[in-house]
Amino acid sequence: MVEKKRDKPKAVIVLAMHGSPPLDFPKDEMAEFMGLHAQLGHISGPGAGAQKLRYGQLEAKMRTWPRTGQNDPFYAGSQELAKHLRQESGLEVIIGFNEFCAPTLDEALERAAAREAGKIVVLTPMMTRGGEHSAVDIPEAIRRAQQKFTTQKIIYAWPFATEDIARFLSAQVVRFL
Repeated sequence: MVEKKRDKPKAVIVLAMHGSPPLDFPKDEMAEFMGLHAQLGHISGPGAGAQKLRYGQLEAKMRTWPRTGQNDPFYAGSQELAKHLRQESGLEVIIGFNEFCAPTLDEALERAAAREAGKIVVLTPMMTRGGEHSAVDIPEAIRRAQQKFTTQKIIYAWPFATEDIARFLSAQVVRFL
């Protein structure tokens, strides 16, 4: 039996989503995590190592927390968006999250690179300029991935043209009038 050689995909989409904490995450750990999260850039001194370690532990627990439509509607919505994007584009879609959920954007980019596609297109539904995730965090993750996977082209399909956003939002208004 002759094994067929699999063609490499033309492109893979990495859908960069924000992420949201699960609603059923333990409240005391959520409060601790958010407090450490707010201090993260300012943690220093003798206890800094322990605080950063604890933050990492809580972040890992939160990111790997089991998700359902009930405990994380944003996660479920992200999965639904990926499904429709896959249907519309005909391309594989891999989701990565900036915060709170797994996989991370770095992990999603690694998975996309493993597909050995000609191009990796990173897309986010964060449409307007000025957001830290879309303007800073996502480009940094792309930069890290491009340094690691030098033979693959990674394209960030952002920012959106403001007039296209206005047209999209106007069509939504019309649907409800």
